[in-house]
Amino acid sequence: MFTVRQMRYFEALATTLHFRKAAETVHVSQPALSAQIAEMEDLAGAPLFERTQRSVIITELGQILRPRIQAILLDIQALEDITAINKGLLSTRMRLGIIPTIAPYIVPLLIPLLREKYPQFRLELREAMTARLLEDLNNGELDAIVAALPIEDDRLAHTPLFNDRFLIATASNDTDILDGPMTQDRVALDRLLLLEEGHCLRDQALEFCTKPHQRQLVKYGATSMTTLLQMVSHGMGLTLIPEIAVRAEASHMKMRIIPFEGEQPSREIGMLWRRQSLRRADFMALSQCIAQTVAQLKISDHELQTLSQTP
Repeated sequence: MFTVRQMRYFEALATTLHFRKAAETVHVSQPALSAQIAEMEDLAGAPLFERTQRSVIITELGQILRPRIQAILLDIQALEDITAINKGLLSTRMRLGIIPTIAPYIVPLLIPLLREKYPQFRLELREAMTARLLEDLNNGELDAIVAALPIEDDRLAHTPLFNDRFLIATASNDTDILDGPMTQDRVALDRLLLLEEGHCLRDQALEFCTKPHQRQLVKYGATSMTTLLQMVSHGMGLTLIPEIAVRAEASHMKMRIIPFEGEQPSREIGMLWRRQSLRRADFMALSQCIAQTVAQLKISDHELQTLSQTP
């Protein structure tokens, strides 16, 4: 019957509906994945996917098999969890997903810390937007994810990691931004640049800065935080920047970073995992390491005063 490898390849293809993306997900070449899918179809006696030049469609047989394959993969993951906890804290592999507005800033500090504290630990990282990470987590492709809360899903447990405040980023020579603290009603909506649809940071910024009837004023387009801030540094507008991104991004761009006055807008970041997972102790240990990493990214009042001044 089907092998575990084949079932994992099947689930990757059923999720992405794209052979190249599925192969990247399971870290194999596209021909290797295609060969295993073809072997599965030989064993099943019928196609599991319809292939065209432009798309991949799961067949009726594939749709019937998929829930059963997902259940088997989750049972296999449970067995791996039992083995992991018996080997000691953070001593085996963990597959962690992180959203794109967090990963570039914590990963360079987190990896060396984990290697020092848990040399046997093998961390496999996947960066994607929240919706994709949740899908991968619930189907067993990931063990845990780091994303912005709240996330309502009864299948998942979570622990808070840190609060990440928002600051205003604008070009260093921008004369439209007044000196001193910003307030919510002073954000120039017609100049507000945000990430493209699908990024939770975009939704959080819209919720804080706009009322529903004002949202047509907001400009969109950037696919990453770095691209967005490049646009800002060249005078194309302003944006909200998470505190954890400031030290990495502001150091090599011509920007001013200005705080909000009074209550600081922020996003709550947490770690989520499947409720049935037995690796809670591992998740809590990793959470502590992430919190230790984030502490190094906090911006002091003195640093912020320097960053907010006009050159």
